[in-house]
Formats: sequence, C-alpha cells, structure tokens
Amino acid sequence: MKRTRRDDERGFTLVEVMIVVAIIGMLVTMAMPGFVRARDNSQEAICLNNLRMIHTAKTQHAMEAGKTNGDAVDGTDLDTYLKHDFSEMAEPAGYVYIVGDVGQDPVCTYGGTHVVYGGN
Repeated sequence: MKRTRRDDERGFTLVEVMIVVAIIGMLVTMAMPGFVRARDNSQEAICLNNLRMIHTAKTQHAMEAGKTNGDAVDGTDLDTYLKHDFSEMAEPAGYVYIVGDVGQDPVCTYGGTHVVYGGN
C-alpha cells in the first residue's frame, strides 16, 4: 500500500527548510553592507561632533587662561569645559584625538583623519 502525506500531518521537509535557510542567507548578505556603512557613518559623526566640542573647549580655555596662538594645550586642560572627561571621549571605540596648540584645529585619527575647520 502506497503511503501518502495527509493534510493533518505536520512538519517540513528537508528541502523546504533548506530553501528557507538559503533565502534568509541571501537577505543577510544583501543587508550587511548597509549595516556596515551605517555604522561607519555614525562613527564618523561621533568623531566630528567630539572635534567640535574639543575645539569649543580649547577656545574657552585659551580665552580664560590668556593663551595665544601657538601655546600648548593638553587634553586635561579641557576637562572643566567638556561634559565628560577628555580621556572618556576616546574610550568607547578607541578614538585618538590630537588637541593641538591654540590656533590649530583638533584632529581625530579614527578611520582616517578628520578635522573640523574652525569648529564648523
């Protein structure tokens, strides 16, 4: 007697499961570049935003301390002008910020070199 699949039997065949896995794999493959690009864009935005804050803090410190162009400024000098300590800004993703002297723009070296000219 030939056995047939009845409508009340439940379950998936191996071919059906393999097709679903293949479709999910293709969708993930298509979506990954977008996620990577979005992450890189957000990391760059964080870097540029922190550069703006560093520039503003450096300008305020220079004005209050009576420093002129070319005078050295350290990251710890900026702690009172920043919401977070300067050392905490670099911790999450390993950013490297170069504060520079008064009159120079700060630089971020994460994922290339980013500079915010004149705090803009």
